[in-house]
Amino acid sequence: MPVIVTPDTFSLVGFDRDEIAAIAEDLLPKVGIDADADVHLDVNEGSPLGWAVVTSLDPVTLNIESGALEDPKRPRQLSPAGAQNVIGRLLLQASDRLDPAFGAPPLDEPLDPALANAWETYSAGRLDQLGYRYADQRQRRLYHFRNRHGFTDRADAVFERLWSGDGLTFADLRALSDEALGTANQP
Repeated sequence: MPVIVTPDTFSLVGFDRDEIAAIAEDLLPKVGIDADADVHLDVNEGSPLGWAVVTSLDPVTLNIESGALEDPKRPRQLSPAGAQNVIGRLLLQASDRLDPAFGAPPLDEPLDPALANAWETYSAGRLDQLGYRYADQRQRRLYHFRNRHGFTDRADAVFERLWSGDGLTFADLRALSDEALGTANQP
């Protein structure tokens, strides 16, 4: 099994390790990661919060607080669609980072919040294009994008390009974020 989920047994939440691993295994080839790649998902069941991040690329390791995988209508129970959304978005970002042509900064380099938001938008949009739709992610992501880039027509137009985008590089994401903020270099 290329996907290793920890802990082996959940005691604070009603999650099943094998169900989470199956969700990730289903996503791997769709997001551009070899289905045989070693992937670790470390779920912190001690936190009801929703922080989720890629912490390593060799092997790909995702640290996820259990609140990120939880069904909002059934506390402490796994939301398979929500888990697809969170794990898929992180795997897309890991796939981006593994592709030298994407040009991502080192994993330990902090990102400007607006740029990080642009990457989140791009990742969520690609996941939506793959058919993984959870609740109304588009509207939720648009609201977050506006909070970081402004409530302007310019920001909304850039959001649409990110949401429907494919094949973008990190430099493209930076340029689009700057364009949305109105700080892009003018010719």
